[in-house]
Amino acid sequence: MSQTCQIPDAAVVETPLAAQLTVQSPALNLRLHRGALTPLLFTGNVAELQALLSAAGIFDLGYRTFLRASGKDRVRWLNGMITQAVKSMTLGQTGYTLILNAQGRIQGDGDVSAYDDSLLLETDRSQSERLLTHLRRYIIMDDVKLEELESSTTAIGIAGPRAKDILKKLGGTVPETGTFRPGQQLAGIDVTLVSAYGPVVPRFEVHVPANQVLNLWSALEAAGAAPCGIAAIEDLRVLEGLPQYDLDFSDKHLPQETNLERALSFTKGCYIGQEIVERIRTRATVHRSLRQFQLHGDTPSLGPGKKIELYAGDAAVGELTSVAHIELPESSKTLALGIARVEALEKSETEPITYGGGIAVPIGAALLFAKS
Repeated sequence: MSQTCQIPDAAVVETPLAAQLTVQSPALNLRLHRGALTPLLFTGNVAELQALLSAAGIFDLGYRTFLRASGKDRVRWLNGMITQAVKSMTLGQTGYTLILNAQGRIQGDGDVSAYDDSLLLETDRSQSERLLTHLRRYIIMDDVKLEELESSTTAIGIAGPRAKDILKKLGGTVPETGTFRPGQQLAGIDVTLVSAYGPVVPRFEVHVPANQVLNLWSALEAAGAAPCGIAAIEDLRVLEGLPQYDLDFSDKHLPQETNLERALSFTKGCYIGQEIVERIRTRATVHRSLRQFQLHGDTPSLGPGKKIELYAGDAAVGELTSVAHIELPESSKTLALGIARVEALEKSETEPITYGGGIAVPIGAALLFAKS
């Protein structure tokens, strides 16, 4: 089981779904994750991960929140604030983005979506206040209003090979990859369906009124989706090789060090931090890189904020930031995400990268899953 992200207790809130589920099941184990309390597990981590990989699982996304940019200058303004090409987005399109400072360091991340009257930036609750403060500094003479939406809307995730069929079974029109469809109905409930990024299994988000989230959760479960807690979702994240901000990368890192090229546009023109990103692309190389590893040896325990040092010989070359022990009926693997020096990664076949308990072998998530 991989670790979850913790924040100070003063900011603790239950997600709308967690608050309603605990009324029915007071003993439900909640865990603080990305800014909110959410269910840790339901039937068990192994069974839940198996459902996500071979059938379909539903999970709480109430730790996400929405920042809305409105006003006639919103497109031009936000295009200059983030790494995604907002000006070229069409209505109903969504894309992953990074937010940088002038030195090119990553301040946060999220998914930006183009509506007819606004742009929505979906991010973790643990990031929202910081990003609002950062972005509002740059609203000067622009007709732009940036605000965090009240918690009247929340989200449920559904992932797995059968996810699309279950959404169709409940009456949804499933969007194409990288798009969303507002005005949908699932089980008679008004929702927005989002085709989310999933490199190993299909993944969707359902944005739903908070007062209907438990009804929708029950309908999805009745249609064949298995309830999954954040423990299984975190294991899937590590298996898919998807880094998390404030855990696997932070404001110490440059975009190209994270291998998150899907967040970057090299043709959109100027934005905050663009000069550094372009300089790295055209003239320089990065000295460290975020990668996925398979661990051969002991499974290290990572608590909040804890890292595991990586070595090549006696030299420290990086650190592991997320670890997950993946147990499936046909196999068992320990996977990790971490950042290591590029030269150590390039030499890893002849000079193994080690940690206190074993060897960390750089791999690719999709290739590993295909061989399972």
